Amino acid sequence: MKDRRTTVHHCPRLIPLFLFLAVALSQLTGCSSPGGTTPPDDGAPGGLSDLEQRIIVQVNQYRQGKGLPSLVPDSRLTIQVRNHSLDMAAGTVPFGHDGFLERIKAAGIPCLAAAENVAMNAGLADPAAAAVRGWLASPGHRANIEGDYDLTGVGAAVNGAGEYYFTQIFLKTI
Repeated sequence: MKDRRTTVHHCPRLIPLFLFLAVALSQLTGCSSPGGTTPPDDGAPGGLSDLEQRIIVQVNQYRQGKGLPSLVPDSRLTIQVRNHSLDMAAGTVPFGHDGFLERIKAAGIPCLAAAENVAMNAGLADPAAAAVRGWLASPGHRANIEGDYDLTGVGAAVNGAGEYYFTQIFLKTI
């Protein structure tokens, strides 16, 4: 188990395409976790948990500070990324971007471009803030946060070992 640090994984921005997106994934780091997994605060399937909401607020505050428009949360994206975070927390998929293209397609939102950030941490007082800090400290993740996107979805999950997994998708709609 990782303790008192955040691990982040970056998915490069996609080249604009119509509905079919191609993704070049970075090298993946596997992270298997025991125990049951749940979305923090057991939020409604399309609603946001407290941790998910805090990530959106922090990312939008950062974007506003850069003169960028706020990202609008979309429940279709939230469902997709929450499921990915749950799967990573359960160890059924490796920590990373496996299935990114499928998540975009499953959301059913026509888009020009998409990107994804993931993070994992444990043993921290504020896991959501730590994830955002980690993303902002990484040039690739920060580029996604600062990108020309209008919709977002954030999914959070925690497993029995107290490891928090976060996924955020950024979408530029047509």
